[in-house]
Amino acid sequence: MASFHQSVGALRNAFLEELKEAIHSKDVENLKVKYLGKKGPIQALMVSLKNIDASERPKFGKEINDLKEELISHCDHSLARMKGDEQNIRLQGEWIDITLPGRKGKVGRLHPITQVMNRIVDILVGMGFSVQLGPDVDTDYYNFGGLNFALDHPARDAQDTFYLYTERDAKNDDSEDRSNRGIMADLLLRTHTSNVQVHAMEKHAPPIRIIAPGRCFRNEDISARSHVFFHQVEGVYIDKGVTFRDLFATMDEFLGKLLGGKVETRYRPSYFPFVEPGLEVDVRCISCDGEGCRICKETGWLEVLGAGMVHPNVLKMGKIDPEVYSGYAWGMGIERLTMLLYDIRDIRLFTENDIRFLAQF
Repeated sequence: MASFHQSVGALRNAFLEELKEAIHSKDVENLKVKYLGKKGPIQALMVSLKNIDASERPKFGKEINDLKEELISHCDHSLARMKGDEQNIRLQGEWIDITLPGRKGKVGRLHPITQVMNRIVDILVGMGFSVQLGPDVDTDYYNFGGLNFALDHPARDAQDTFYLYTERDAKNDDSEDRSNRGIMADLLLRTHTSNVQVHAMEKHAPPIRIIAPGRCFRNEDISARSHVFFHQVEGVYIDKGVTFRDLFATMDEFLGKLLGGKVETRYRPSYFPFVEPGLEVDVRCISCDGEGCRICKETGWLEVLGAGMVHPNVLKMGKIDPEVYSGYAWGMGIERLTMLLYDIRDIRLFTENDIRFLAQF
């Protein structure tokens, strides 16, 4: 039995020597596993008891348990001491001078498109217009038909407009290639906020004096000057005796408040299916004061919106008598206007979410 006592003593001495060399709490944890784990020497001693006379087993078993408790005690004491020292070192490295002033948290801000949109809406509401919203997904009638677009108008082609393939279309279409099914889906992503005008005429009798801000979608190639989605503000005024003079006065007043001071405007004849006559509105370049620069392409003028008198056919489809009522309408792209106001050269910057760009506004 002397050899057994020697094994126990040698095991204790070996453990204590290795414990002296431990410099980190992880070293002690590894040492604890090495000696006290299921495959460690303490467990091996317990297994060896089967080879000892039965009368001697309690005695040697107690000796092994005492050794086990001793090693556990050494490990726990060393771990407590080392972890305390390690925590103090970590706290010293993380020490904060509480007398220093606090750091101010970063506050978010509105997107430049939202800022310009809100600015436009505030001006027009102050001029007597009310805000009317409409659906981003609408029917072909509200987006085109009710606005006097001919059935063969290019804007109604799938190459220009995002149509939605509905369940009803799927039931009526047996062709394998649905993109060439030859029928027009009922639903689409609106190409302008003018669809709100048709909804408003159905729901409200004149006088109607509304603006319709919102998102629009067109199937275009994404480039520095165009995108597949953008924002517009549509304006409509329908009442008895509304004339071109009212449209000109409204545009001059609005653009003066938006761009600041007295703005010189220019009106050019143009064509839009939903107005007759139609026109485009230019303002003298706010960057070069009409002298000619890169922004205005050396012309001295900037195109800002399209407008005109509401077409009689549009009034009729809205159940409004064109012999009694007349009106004007206009629409402006917010991205284009924002680019002009802040000299932004690439429309894609608005959707890239680059903090370096957005933080400038």
